[in-house]
Amino acid sequence: YLNAIQTSAPHLLRYLATAFIVNKRRRPQFKEFIKVIQQDQCSYKDPITEFLACVYVNYEFDGAQKKMKECEEVILNDPFLGERVEEGNFSTVPLKDEFLENARLFIFETYCRIHQRIDMGVLFEKLNLNYEEGERWIVNLIRNSKLDAKIDSKTGTVIMEPNRPNVYEQLIDHTKALQGRTYKLVGQLLEHAQAQPAR
Repeated sequence: YLNAIQTSAPHLLRYLATAFIVNKRRRPQFKEFIKVIQQDQCSYKDPITEFLACVYVNYEFDGAQKKMKECEEVILNDPFLGERVEEGNFSTVPLKDEFLENARLFIFETYCRIHQRIDMGVLFEKLNLNYEEGERWIVNLIRNSKLDAKIDSKTGTVIMEPNRPNVYEQLIDHTKALQGRTYKLVGQLLEHAQAQPAR
């Protein structure tokens, strides 16, 4: 429905962007959505879509920090984004808190992909956190995720370990892909062979 949204209702991009930010699982459509935001920057601007453009298109982290503050105001003032009903539960969850937490995570992940050694003071400033909150947040993030990072408390830096793909895992993935393609090819050949005598 992208064409309909772009031509008739570009304001819905705000809600799509919010859904992408709040959703814990990364959708394969996220990269395509970033391309749409990049294309539509001149025709539709919104703090939430501009936040994604700052992080993923322009890599402008100071601008993303400013946009986070604007996003907080937008979420509080938008009647559709005020609260979110949890799945399977009738209690409401403030969307603002979840949005800000995931927005910080987006900034952190992108910033870490670009830099190998990160000064925690600069990082916490970009994430709108004081030093103690930020240190707790990063420790929990490293502990709970598969992030290869170490905290050097003497220098006050986060050191990113280079993420080299495991050769064995790559081989297994390629083998699985080959097996699937071979299975499809054999199926097509069998269908073709069965259709031949019928003629």
